[in-house]
Amino acid sequence: MTVSRPSSDRLRVGLDAAVREFVREPINVALLVVLPPVVITSYESMLSAFPRLPYMTTDPGALGATAGTLFVAAFLPAVIGLFQVISAQRADERLSLAGFPELALFVSRLGAVCLATLLTAALSLGVLATTTEVESLALGFLTLAFVGGLYGLIGMLIGTVLPRELEGSLVLIFVVDVDEALASGVIATDAAATKLFPLHYPHEVFQVAVDGTAPAATDVLAAATYGAIVLVATFLVYTALAETGGGGG
Repeated sequence: MTVSRPSSDRLRVGLDAAVREFVREPINVALLVVLPPVVITSYESMLSAFPRLPYMTTDPGALGATAGTLFVAAFLPAVIGLFQVISAQRADERLSLAGFPELALFVSRLGAVCLATLLTAALSLGVLATTTEVESLALGFLTLAFVGGLYGLIGMLIGTVLPRELEGSLVLIFVVDVDEALASGVIATDAAATKLFPLHYPHEVFQVAVDGTAPAATDVLAAATYGAIVLVATFLVYTALAETGGGGG
């Protein structure tokens, strides 16, 4: 006779396994610690050499530091979400066939991504604060954590439909690079399509956190709606492929 585990036990076991799997790879921990200061200072240094063009609303150096912070906050959780799904795909398929609920599998993977997201947001904001005065640290942290969670879901989604580490990583790099370039104002564009990218509204909220002004309610609502849509889409795709034996590979 099989005795089913309570849902809380299933989530705890799944989350514990996901965290252990992540920490077991030293490169993952190294990326969390090393990448934020390297990327943020590099972005700031590179853009400091640029002239302030007429369409730029802030100093290029400050713009670079902000852009680098959002890039790190998005990219690291996205990569972690991607590898969480790919590395555990076969195990999750077996657990699903054995009766382990797809919701518990999904939440356990997402939980590990969220832990990395919080750590990345804290480190990134800390690095930014050493060179740029951030007026609202609380709002800045919440925005970076949201960005990490959003892109963590996107990484999980890509890892589900494209379960290949190299190809998935290249797709993420391209998407985050283009997204941040358009959202930050480094590239001048008035195209309405830019509002469809994940970082458009979070970037607006993060900028007011740095400046110390109040965020627009429409930006907050739009970002939250975008996040909810990505969460539902990722869950539906993840559970559907788990039930049918995985994605393309």
